[in-house]
Amino acid sequence: MKPTDRKGGVSIYNINKVLTDSASDALANTKLTRGKIQHFIDHDADVYGENGILLLKFRKNVLSKTQVSEFYNNVIKFARNKTSNRGSTSGSSKKNVAQNPKIMSNIFGYFDKWSPQQKYIFAQKNATPPLEVRECRFNLDYPDEYKKTIPMIKEVDLLYKKYLPTHYANQHRKARQTFFKIPGTTFTTITTNVNYQTTVHKDKGDDDSGFGNLVVIEHGEYTGGETCFPQYGIGVDVRTHDVLFMDVHQWHANLPITLKTKDSERLSVVCYLRTNIWEKTKNKTKKFFDRHNKTMKKYRHVV
Repeated sequence: MKPTDRKGGVSIYNINKVLTDSASDALANTKLTRGKIQHFIDHDADVYGENGILLLKFRKNVLSKTQVSEFYNNVIKFARNKTSNRGSTSGSSKKNVAQNPKIMSNIFGYFDKWSPQQKYIFAQKNATPPLEVRECRFNLDYPDEYKKTIPMIKEVDLLYKKYLPTHYANQHRKARQTFFKIPGTTFTTITTNVNYQTTVHKDKGDDDSGFGNLVVIEHGEYTGGETCFPQYGIGVDVRTHDVLFMDVHQWHANLPITLKTKDSERLSVVCYLRTNIWEKTKNKTKKFFDRHNKTMKKYRHVV
């Protein structure tokens, strides 16, 4: 695949779909194989799809080593927790969340749905739940570690502003209207995945006018895991200190991960704004924010 242009060391690609919309839809919730991807990107690049839509911007070695290490060291123990809440992105079609595969995928920051345990507790207490937005368990149980993750998230946010100013401005306008977010950023929520191959999917609940921000942190050696857009037949090899800005409302997935040693890890970090959080909390006061979080701390053991 040859670039159509180069600007300031960045390769510009204009590419066409290699799969029809119906063929792409048929891949939903299936695991992607390497044979379905024709081209891989491992260098600074901007990629545009049909009708000139921006698919992604990829930048190599733009995150500081200190902040990446600090983030990894403080989040990895939590990120290794196994959950069954990823549903179709784990390849499961089970309606009962408990029947989904257990994978190392977790969230922190704020979320816009109660956990099954919270729903049970509310029912047992015959309680009327407060606003259905909750501070996540990592924030509550590990406040010191949570604070130490924020510098890298802020750095990602600044790079987002630098490389996608229009998308950033749209998202920033919403983020500034809510206190329910990662402090000093346009993100309400962070998803961490460890050694997890997502199935082909489109993200739901993310800000339509924003872009996904993906970081990968390596520990040990592995192969695979590239983030791919199967409808366009391209993948991006995101590695430590890189940032991938991507249209998460296009079909995407990552390839299988082969670990070279038993302690090898691929930690992916996805930063985004959840629309429902903004919708439910926009223009709420700081007093409301503090009171709501204080109320929710009564249920911290089940968040």
